[in-house]
Amino acid sequence: MDVLSLLGLLLGACAILLGAMLKGSGMAALVSSAAFMIVVVGTVAAICVQTPLDVMKRAMRILPWVFRPPATARADLIRKIVEWSNTARKQGLLGLEAMIEQEPDDFVRKALQLVVDGSEPEVIRSTLEVDLQVREQADTRAAKVFEGMGVYSPTLGIIGAVLGLMAVMQNLADPSKLGQGIAAAFVATVYGIGLANLFFLPAASKLKGAIHTQSETREMVIDGMISIAQGENPRSIESKLQGYLH
Repeated sequence: MDVLSLLGLLLGACAILLGAMLKGSGMAALVSSAAFMIVVVGTVAAICVQTPLDVMKRAMRILPWVFRPPATARADLIRKIVEWSNTARKQGLLGLEAMIEQEPDDFVRKALQLVVDGSEPEVIRSTLEVDLQVREQADTRAAKVFEGMGVYSPTLGIIGAVLGLMAVMQNLADPSKLGQGIAAAFVATVYGIGLANLFFLPAASKLKGAIHTQSETREMVIDGMISIAQGENPRSIESKLQGYLH
């Protein structure tokens, strides 16, 4: 669990709600079904127009990474790679074949299979780098879905405010309704700017960070697998891969 993400959301909610109370408007003033429809539903509608279905599905799958980033236990992975290099030196590359099915990560399994098959180091690198780039690009496009929502929601908040002011203008004959009507009109702006700056944009940045971390870990795997294929000393491999822990 990413405690900072959870803490940030709680602090953001408290900042808005307590700020409203301290300003004298009260929390009830922030509740508006009309503003919700215009901003939240409108933002979802806009992003659906922009985004292909497969990208949207991927975005929903990686959204939990904001709170539970993918595990990247690099130290444990380095120990595995060093063990595999020892096995390869003692039993040959075919000695790693039994390790393939035991490995839960499909990228690492693919890398191991290439090594066991006796592929040349250049082939291993080019094959795995294509896989890495495609995965990274797909995940980055998914993260940009939330970045797009952070762009659209403030604009839709302004649209909501304008629509609310239009309703106020229709009641100019009744001054008692003007203050309440103007206040309600700006709730949509709070929704739009608040969601963009307290969730959508930070979530997109957090997801991009998790994607970058995953890519670095896969680059480490590529370097380790190539070192095994080249028959490098296990201690040299461990020393090289330790750089990824900084």
